[in-house]
Formats: sequence, structure tokens, C-alpha cells
Amino acid sequence: MGGSSEVATDRNAEILVVAGHEVAISNPGKLLFPKPKHTKLDLVHYYIAVSDGALRGAGGRPNMLVRYPDGIEGEHFYQKRAPTHRPQWIEVVELRFPSGRAAHEVVPRDVAALAWLANLGCLELHPHPVRAEDLEHPDELRIDLDPVPGITWKQVQAVTMVARAVLQDFNLVGWPKTSGSRGMHIVVRLERRWGFDEVRRAALALAREIEQRAPKIASSEWWKEERHGVFIDYNQNAKDRTVASAYSVRPTPDARVSMPLAWDEVDKCQPADFTLASVPARFRQLGDPHAAIDRYAGSLAGLLELFERQGLGDAPWPPHYRRQASEPPRVRPSKRKRPLVEIGRARRKEDALAGLERWKARHPRTAAHLEPADVLVDAMRGRFSTWTRIRVNLQHVPEELRPSQEPLDPDEKMLSSS
Repeated sequence: MGGSSEVATDRNAEILVVAGHEVAISNPGKLLFPKPKHTKLDLVHYYIAVSDGALRGAGGRPNMLVRYPDGIEGEHFYQKRAPTHRPQWIEVVELRFPSGRAAHEVVPRDVAALAWLANLGCLELHPHPVRAEDLEHPDELRIDLDPVPGITWKQVQAVTMVARAVLQDFNLVGWPKTSGSRGMHIVVRLERRWGFDEVRRAALALAREIEQRAPKIASSEWWKEERHGVFIDYNQNAKDRTVASAYSVRPTPDARVSMPLAWDEVDKCQPADFTLASVPARFRQLGDPHAAIDRYAGSLAGLLELFERQGLGDAPWPPHYRRQASEPPRVRPSKRKRPLVEIGRARRKEDALAGLERWKARHPRTAAHLEPADVLVDAMRGRFSTWTRIRVNLQHVPEELRPSQEPLDPDEKMLSSS
């Protein structure tokens, strides 16, 4: 699946005229979501229906493509480079990454571009937090609230409201949305005055302040084995990181949507309320709760001052970033403090989880002591795709019942160097 030259040979292609452009939808009946039976053409019509809101979140920005050409049950892959064969009206811009590489990424400007992306199997929109006209100064701070296993939606909602209070104290306006999975996102528009490192530093200060105000249910610890409650992922603001933007359809069995909310909806909603099937009607009736977001660009000065007052210095960066001068040593918590065993590595999450079940069957007395957050399921991003690593924290297991490290099961060795 790819650009216009590829779909031109598809006799089953459906031609849509969108925003004055012809968009060829190849294999429009392909099933992307088997359970609700949503097809590729359904996805295209969805993005047409919510285009005003979706473009407010992803439009005018370079987007990484996350493609599911065979639907949510098939393989998916990351594509930073825009397809070589693409319509002339698809805009691209060259980005340079921390790795030193560069790529031309797609910049959607109108509903036709959204339809074209949907035809590529892009369920989600993954924009960078910058405008195509200014690639070095983010105009978004992104607050990603990610619950550890065992945490309830009510706790996510509670941390969301704490985050709002912190933002208000620093004269910043937050715009909440469900992540489309188990968490919540808050988007903050910024004046374009700061670079990526400063925005990340402000996000780190914010995360630490939220944790200080709600220490029992919020965490800013980077190492997964150290987290509890709802993790505030400050590293989503590092350069080259993207998150699913507003109105993105997520790869869940029920085709959930990352749904923009008004603040008075946060404590009432459920993530399952918002799906590819239900959101267009809501959009027609209520419009976009984030319609005014561009009128509230704020200043990071207060959060950057808070970072200095906190006096805690930098925190770990994602592992594939170069070691930063101000960064503390990238040393995992000691195994005596957090006794960990690794279970397996696999390209498919289902295969890794099957290995975990086999491990539990071999060690039933150990497994009986595990709490939900003790099972660490790590989505490891390689260059073009993700793979899954499973680890178990034995902190709640009596020492005499702690098994030693065993050979990985499964053990897809080619993944270890991704």
C-alpha cells in the first residue's frame, strides 16, 4: 500500500473527490477492525467527518506515519519518510532527528490529506509538536498520563484534575483528551519562544509538581519498575517523540478514539464512550471542545523557574537518545532493591504474553504473590516497528519463592539490538 501510482492499478479502488482533489481509496472494503467490522473506507469517511478537529490537532505539522496495512490484527510499522509515490498536492517538510538522520515527513493541510493518510492504513495521526514553518520551537507541551497496571480510570481522572490545577497556578490553559487507551492527555499551546530541551525541562518540572501534590497516585519516575499510580511521561516532549493527536483512531478492538473533552466532562466520561462509530455524531452535534485552543498560547517561564527552584536537576532521557550533559547516570535501580527477572522478547505482544503464562504455570506459588504492576510489559520501539519485552518485579514475592533468571521464552534474539 502506498502513494497514488500504487492505487491506480487497483481495479477495486474507489475515487473520492475531497477538497477539490481526487483521492483513490485502494481496496476500500478491507477490514481494519474485525469486531465492529470497520473497513478502510469507514476510516476514510470518519476522518472526513471530523476533519476540522483532526486538523486542529495534526494539521500544519510534520507527521510520522504509523501504518496498519492489514488492520489491527496484522503487522504495523513506523514510517518517518513520506512515500516516494504521492500526489503532488501532498506537502512534506524535512526534519532532522537527534540520531543525525533526516527525513521528509507528511504535513497534512486539508481533509484530502487526511483521506490520503487513511488510505495508507494510518489509523492514528502522529504529529510532532512543531509547525512546519518553525521546526525548532514547539508550540505544544504534551502531558501524557499513563496508568500502571491495576490503576483505575477514576485515579487517572483524579490525576488529570491535579494536573489542571498545576497548570492554572502557572497561568497555562490545558486541553484534555482521552488517550484512546487507558490514559489521558493534556495539550498546552505555547508561544514559540523555547526549544525542545526547554519544553521537556518544563514538562519534567510539571510532572514532579503533580507527583508532589498527589504522591500516592502520581509518579514521575522514569524507570518502569519504580513507578506507581499514574506515570506523567515528561519524555513525550523530547525531540522526535510523537503521540496520537486529537481524534486519532486507536488500534483497539472497538476502534476507540483519542477524544477531546471539555473540563466538565473529565470526571463523567469513560474511554469506551468514544469510538469510530460514535464520535462523528457527537462532532456534528457538539463541535470540537478544543476549537479555541489556538487562542491560548502560554508562557513556559513559570515552569522553567519552578524547575530551578526544585533543584533536582535533569532526569533520564529515552534510551536511544545521546547521553545529555546534565543527565544523571542511566543506571537502573539495583536488583536488590527491585528484584527483576526477564521473561521473554517477541515481535508480537501476544507471543510475549504467552511466554509469561508459561512462566506462571512453572512457578504458580511465585505468581500468586504478584500484583498487577509487578508485570512490566515494555513496548520497545525499533527503527521501523515495535517489539515487546516482558519482565517481572519480584518485590512482593518472599525471597525463598523467587526464581532465578531463566532462558528467555520466547527469545527472538534479533530484537535485542533494535
